[in-house]
Amino acid sequence: MKKNKLIKSGVAVLLMSSIRCRVIYNCSLSLLTFSRNLNLQPDFCCHVSTVTHSLQYLYTAVTPGINFPEFTAVGQVDGQQIVYYDSKIRKMIPKTEWMQKISIDDYWNTETERTWSDQEDLHHLLHTVMKSFNHNKGVHTLQRVFGCELNYNWTVRGYNQFSYDGENFISLDLKTGTWTAAKPQALIIKKKWDNDRGYTVHWKNYLENICIEWLKMYMFYSRETLGRKVPPTASVFQKHSPSPEVVCHATGFFPKEVMIFWRKNGSPIYKDVKLRETLPNQDGSFQKRSILKVPAEELQKHTYTCVILHSSLKETLVLEVPKGGGLMAIIVGVVVLSLFSLPLLLELWSGRRRTLASILLQPLKSLPPTSLTDLTVCLTAELRERDQEMEMRTGFNSD
Repeated sequence: MKKNKLIKSGVAVLLMSSIRCRVIYNCSLSLLTFSRNLNLQPDFCCHVSTVTHSLQYLYTAVTPGINFPEFTAVGQVDGQQIVYYDSKIRKMIPKTEWMQKISIDDYWNTETERTWSDQEDLHHLLHTVMKSFNHNKGVHTLQRVFGCELNYNWTVRGYNQFSYDGENFISLDLKTGTWTAAKPQALIIKKKWDNDRGYTVHWKNYLENICIEWLKMYMFYSRETLGRKVPPTASVFQKHSPSPEVVCHATGFFPKEVMIFWRKNGSPIYKDVKLRETLPNQDGSFQKRSILKVPAEELQKHTYTCVILHSSLKETLVLEVPKGGGLMAIIVGVVVLSLFSLPLLLELWSGRRRTLASILLQPLKSLPPTSLTDLTVCLTAELRERDQEMEMRTGFNSD
């Protein structure tokens, strides 16, 4: 009974947008207690192999006068929408079955009250920003994106960013504990928030600590759904015959992390390749495509293949581009088992640093496919900047 009261108290304090540093410690302690009650160990969030997990909220405030809610809020875990709120329904609602199973006392009422407060705060800020731009008419929007990420190596990253009319406006720099103005009109707000150290300290603590505890709790409830592995359905086709572009399209896979690259006569291709963003499907799965620019005569002379790597696949998926163009149906379990050779594996674990791009220069050789995802993530950890890490993981062949 005492534990339930402690959790309820901590959650209630956490979800109030007016939380200040004097209650942050108690709130974080309560969530930590909740995590311990569920026996959430440091490797708990990594049930989907060694990937990055994320909790993100997107707020949008719009000026009145259009047929659209003046405020909307969307919450996501690992890119999947979990909650929704808008100013018309004025209620936070679950968007997944597992979110309905959350057993924290008064969770949904507390979430709704928190979002009410956030709605008022963002609309007030929207009017302030409009004045700074001398905008008193027309349709304008202010968006806020904030959240946290928990990486496979137990490091965390948080962010809190605002944009006005689709352009960056102001954001929090967690390293310096200060706000960065992207527009001259944001300087007044930056000065105000920088001088309010309690406000900045609150957000730094929330993004780096409390948000992570909430993420771990959501991962616990979603372990059956987000922990599933669904293989992709893939195809290779020309966009407009005889177009010089060939498309490799993978869809219906889960989790989100996937790697797609091209080979010419067995050798990786890095130029004339466009790797598109991974997009969600309506059923909660994902899709991704890679486009190779290649003349029709080259397709006749050489053998081009698309290689797809995903944690759900027991064998690497390899699709050959038809010589005559057209559509190539899915080919499952062909030829290749992994990107990594045994000597390379030994070299990696001996401590030598190699980038993912250099690894892909190696010929495809056999290795147990279960090592694929772990090794890929380990390699990306060698990159110094996180943006570079992501580029090497999913966009290595775009150069």
